[in-house]
Amino acid sequence: MFREDFVWGVASSAYQIEGSEPGDGAGRMIWDQFTKEGRTADGREVGAACDHMHRYPEDFKLMRILGIKAYRFSVNWSRIMPEGTGRVNEKAIKLYRDMIACMKENGITPYLTMYHWELPQALQNRGGWLNEESIQWFAEYARVIAENFSDVCEYIITLNEPECFVGLGNLTGVHAPGYKLGYRETFQIAHNALRAHGQAVITLRKYAKQPIKIGYAPTCSMAYPETDSSEDIEAARKVLFSFYNPIDNWTWNVAWFNDPVFLGRYPESGLEKFKEYLPEITEEDMKLISQPIDFMGQNIYNGYIIRAGKDGEPEFVKSPIGAPKTAAGWPVNPECLYWGVKFIYERYRVPLYITENGMSCHDLISGDGQVHDPNRITFLDRYLSALQRANDEGADVRGYFLWTFLDNFEWDKGFTERFGIVHVDFATQKRLVKDSAYWYQTVMECNGRNLSINRPPVPALFLERKGGQETDEAAASLPASVLPDERFTVREGSYRGMTLREVWSKRPELFGQNNDGKFPLPPAEGRVKEWETDITAPVGYVQDQAFVVIRVMQGDGLFNGNMVTAGDVIFVPNGYGVMKMQGSMTVRMAIAAQD
Repeated sequence: MFREDFVWGVASSAYQIEGSEPGDGAGRMIWDQFTKEGRTADGREVGAACDHMHRYPEDFKLMRILGIKAYRFSVNWSRIMPEGTGRVNEKAIKLYRDMIACMKENGITPYLTMYHWELPQALQNRGGWLNEESIQWFAEYARVIAENFSDVCEYIITLNEPECFVGLGNLTGVHAPGYKLGYRETFQIAHNALRAHGQAVITLRKYAKQPIKIGYAPTCSMAYPETDSSEDIEAARKVLFSFYNPIDNWTWNVAWFNDPVFLGRYPESGLEKFKEYLPEITEEDMKLISQPIDFMGQNIYNGYIIRAGKDGEPEFVKSPIGAPKTAAGWPVNPECLYWGVKFIYERYRVPLYITENGMSCHDLISGDGQVHDPNRITFLDRYLSALQRANDEGADVRGYFLWTFLDNFEWDKGFTERFGIVHVDFATQKRLVKDSAYWYQTVMECNGRNLSINRPPVPALFLERKGGQETDEAAASLPASVLPDERFTVREGSYRGMTLREVWSKRPELFGQNNDGKFPLPPAEGRVKEWETDITAPVGYVQDQAFVVIRVMQGDGLFNGNMVTAGDVIFVPNGYGVMKMQGSMTVRMAIAAQD
C-alpha cells in the first residue's frame, strides 16, 4: 500500500489554462508567436484557454469539493518578467500570491513549477536556451521566485520536461519556438538548461525565506521487459539508460537528462556516441548541474517493449495487434509505470513523485448531461495499480499528480485533446465534473485501497476440456451440481490453463465461504439448487451465491457479451455481479448457496 502521507494531487501549466487580459502586464512568450503562425493542430491560438486567471477561486473550490489536497502548477516566466530579466510585473506577483492563498484556504498544498515551457519571447530573440547567458537569466528568475513565493510555497520544481522543450522545440520543431536546429546546437541547449537548473537550485536556497524542498521533473517513455525473465529485465534496463534512439531523436533519453543531475556525470556511452556534437563539459559544469535537490519528479505516460535477443543485444518488440491507445494515439501500457519507477529508483535512489500521468479521451457530454469516461477510469486504475506494485516492492514513491484537472490548451494539439477530469466548454467556460473525477476522489480518500491491485477482479471462467478440446454434450449433461474439476481448464484470461482446483488454491474466496477448506466442494443437501431453463429473451440474474455453474445444453447465445454455444461450461464465482444471457438456448444452472 501507499504510505499514509502519500501525496495525491493534480497538475497543470500556466499557459495551458490561464488566459490573459489587456493590461495584465504579461510579456509575450514563445508559444504566443508559435500559435500566431497557425502551427497548432486546429490552427487556434490559446486565447482565454480556461480563463483560470479569473476563475481560479471557483476552480480551487471545485478541487476542495473533490478532495484534492495538492496542486502542481506553473508560473509564467513571461508574465512575471515581461522581458525575461530586469523589470518585475507586480500584477503577476499579486495574481500568483492570491492564487496560492486561495489554494491554501481550500486546503490545497501548492507545488510550484518555475518553467513549464513559458520562455519569454524577448529572451528567445536573444538566442533563448542556446545563449549561455540563459543560465544567469534563469538564476535571476529564480531569485524573483524565491523572494516572492518561498514564504508561501514550500515545494518548488525548476524545469519540466527538458526532453520536450529541447527536442520538440528545437530539434524537430513540433513545439515552440518551432526550430529545427543542428545536433551541436541542441546538445548545447540541453547543457545550458541543465546548468540553469543547477544555478536556480543555488539561487532558490540562497534567497528562500524558509526551508524549501526543490525538485526537477523530466519525462520519457519507459522501456519494460516482454517477460519477467532476468534476461528480458536486464535488456529493458539497458535500453532505458542507453542510447538506442537514432540521432535525429536523441533527446528522448532518460540517462542524459537524469544522470548529470542525480549522479553528477553524463553517461559514458552517450559521451562516446555523441562526442562530435558535444560542447565543452567541465568539472565545474557537472558540480553546478548536480546541486543536491530533495526529490525527483518523473512524468510517465507510456512505454515500449524490450526483450533479450539471441545475440545478447536487446530487441524492440512490436505492440500486440489491436493494442489499446488513447485518443492522442499514445499506447496504453501500465507496465511502463511499474518498470519505469522500479528502474529509475534503483538507479538514482531519490524520493520520487509521479508529477504527470493521465490520458486524453474522446470525451463528450451524454444525453443525461454528464461526461462518462470509463476508459480514463480503467487507464488510471491500471496505471496506479502498477505504481503501487513498484512502491510495494521498495521504490520510495512520495506522491502522484494526475494530468490534468481541467481540459485545456494542449500545446501543438490546440484544443483537440481532452486530458482533464473536469470537462470545459471553451465557449462558455462551464466546468462539468466527469465520472473519473469522482472515481479519483475515492482513490484519494482511501489512499488507493480501492485500486484493482488491492481487490483482484472476479471474472467468469469459461472452461474447456484439458488440452484445448472443446467441451461436448456428454460433459455438459453432467449434473450441474458436480463441479467441473480435473477434466476442464480455464480457456482464457489470467487463469488460462488452470483447473478449478488450481484456481481455488489461489483464490478460494471466488468459491464462497462454504468450502470448509476442502476441494472439491461437497454438494451438501440444501446447499445446491439446480434447474434447467430455456433462454428465449434477454434475462438477468444477480450472482449473490457462493458460485454458479452454467452448462449450455443446446442452442447458442450470449453470456455477458461473450458468444456461447452447446457444450460450453461457465463457472461464475462469488461476487461476480449481474449475469446477462440472451439468445436461443437451453442452459442448466446450479447455484451453490452461501452458508
